[in-house]
Amino acid sequence: MTFNNPVIPGFYPDPSVCRVGDDYYLVASTFEYYPGVPIFTSKDLVHWQQIGHVLDRPSQLNLQGVPCSKGIYAATIRYHEGLFYVVTTFVESKEGKRRNFYVTAEDPAGSWSEPIWLEDAPGIDPSLFFDDDGKVYYTGNRPPPAGPEYPKHVEIWMQELDLEKQQLVGERVSLWDGALKQIHAQEGPRQFKRNGYYYLMIAEGGTGFTHSVTIARSQTIEGPYEVCKHNPILTHRHLGSSHPITNVGHGELVETQTGEWWMFCLGSRPYGGYYRNLGRETFLAPVVWENDWPVVCPGQGKIEFVMKRPQLAVKRWDSIPACDHFSGPQLRDEWMMIRTPNETSYSLTERPGYLRLYARNERISEAVHPSFIGRRQQHQSFAVATKIDFKPKHTEEAGIVLFQDTDHHYRFVKRWQDGEEKVCLFQRDRGVETMIAAQHFSEQIFYLKVEAHGQEYRFSVGFGTEQWITVAEKVDGRILSIDHAGGFTGAVIGIYCSSNGDSSNQTADFEWFEYQSIE
Repeated sequence: MTFNNPVIPGFYPDPSVCRVGDDYYLVASTFEYYPGVPIFTSKDLVHWQQIGHVLDRPSQLNLQGVPCSKGIYAATIRYHEGLFYVVTTFVESKEGKRRNFYVTAEDPAGSWSEPIWLEDAPGIDPSLFFDDDGKVYYTGNRPPPAGPEYPKHVEIWMQELDLEKQQLVGERVSLWDGALKQIHAQEGPRQFKRNGYYYLMIAEGGTGFTHSVTIARSQTIEGPYEVCKHNPILTHRHLGSSHPITNVGHGELVETQTGEWWMFCLGSRPYGGYYRNLGRETFLAPVVWENDWPVVCPGQGKIEFVMKRPQLAVKRWDSIPACDHFSGPQLRDEWMMIRTPNETSYSLTERPGYLRLYARNERISEAVHPSFIGRRQQHQSFAVATKIDFKPKHTEEAGIVLFQDTDHHYRFVKRWQDGEEKVCLFQRDRGVETMIAAQHFSEQIFYLKVEAHGQEYRFSVGFGTEQWITVAEKVDGRILSIDHAGGFTGAVIGIYCSSNGDSSNQTADFEWFEYQSIE
């Protein structure tokens, strides 16, 4: 009768959820990764199965040149009269240039429409609300019209959305600038209606340690909004940085078909000190109502790793195999690329049973689309391994990459180094690249393995799965955390091939890739 948090581990931040009958659907942020916005389904709020991505075509999402931790920010999913809507922000540049758009689909598994761009829609983290009278409202955030009173002071604004004209219409209304003055960064608005009240729930305090959820209500959608006296209704900042779950916030409420209420939110699990390699993950918390205000985690006031489960029939999905043998016609849903492909970087068909990466000249340290596919780190201690068929001729390299961003990652690759074939470990920290270990290794078919025990990493090369040579050990994993590197994403682990700026027709063939927890 219990469940384990997080319900979706790893870098799946800013969860948004809607219910359609007995089915639940959830989306999360993806920033510079492609395809964009994974979509999951569940029957019991605890077990989730990915059914695809919302933005899975280059025509929907062009991430070329987008810096790390820009791109697609928090999305909101809603359902109305047979149609699903996802509205989100596209941050295009380092300077923060942004646009907002929505897409629609009859089937949440896809395909989704081309983006419908909304003119003059400032801010980030938009949401949609379908009122009882048939009107649709768009909410976002912006600097207050009178000017900010303190750093990062913003307000939540609302405007009607005409779905036929596909544009915002009518007067733009200021709704609320938050409950926690001076805390900053009012964002992630969520509107809903209950017992005659319109509720506006938002995130405050930024996405770090001071993150929180606050709420206000009104008897009319335009306000004025009454602030809940026990705000914030959820935060962990008072528990200190040593608490095992931190920076909870960006909440979404959902009512089950049995009348229960639950909140989805993001949170992190720091380890090895206050280092969040896993990024921001999706957590679940119970909610009850008292005097028409929500009480989150009643009797506890905090999210726990083990909590009492929803009163819904358990629906488990088939587990994803730990080892991917690349035998299908397309990549499994957990795989991602960095930015939108502008040319083919891999093939599953040229050599059946293998994933072939092309040694293109793009490097993973550049704001480009490299020949890389990766999956999210989901455990504090893990092991990854792969079998590779690759022979460098000149400047090419291929292997495993542990990626936080272009300036913070580890490359564990085979290449020519100092006149011979070696397996080398490169560390890139704050943009400075260092080769911290190398091992002579000339076999064309070889195995690579990385084991992480907390923040201590070991890198090995092998002739087989039982014949390993340690190349480096006790390597510091903390450079892969957002607390060291900055930004908003969690660590991603994958396979990589590059010719490092030169033209090449070389390829690297990966027979399988395995990821498993060793906790």
